[in-house]
Amino acid sequence: MNTLVAVAIAPVGVGDELSAHVAEVVKIIRESGLPNKTSSMFTEIEGDWDAVMDVVKRATFVLAEKGIRTEVVLKADIRPGFESMMDGKIDRLNEALNAQPVASPQSKPATQEDVQARVTAALGRFGVRK
Repeated sequence: MNTLVAVAIAPVGVGDELSAHVAEVVKIIRESGLPNKTSSMFTEIEGDWDAVMDVVKRATFVLAEKGIRTEVVLKADIRPGFESMMDGKIDRLNEALNAQPVASPQSKPATQEDVQARVTAALGRFGVRK
């Protein structure tokens, strides 16, 4: 079943600069042959569930097998009947954004006081008081 995951695999306790370790992880993902995209915080991988999970496992173990504590954050979207979700989701989002109506001239932008009141109310719902 087609699966899209966003995964962040990172070493823990190896210092402040993680790029060399993360590069080892991303190399495994890129060499998998599955469609993938890396951004500053996550790498997306798309394919059959078992194939995607195998890549995640191999990418995680490239660090763990060196004795490095490894943290994995993973979000998966399993959508039967859909493929090319990595690009398709963005295409549908852009279509929806382009279809948004333009604000009418009667509507006014929120003032700083409006924004502050909304923030204060939201924080209050979580028990945070100024």
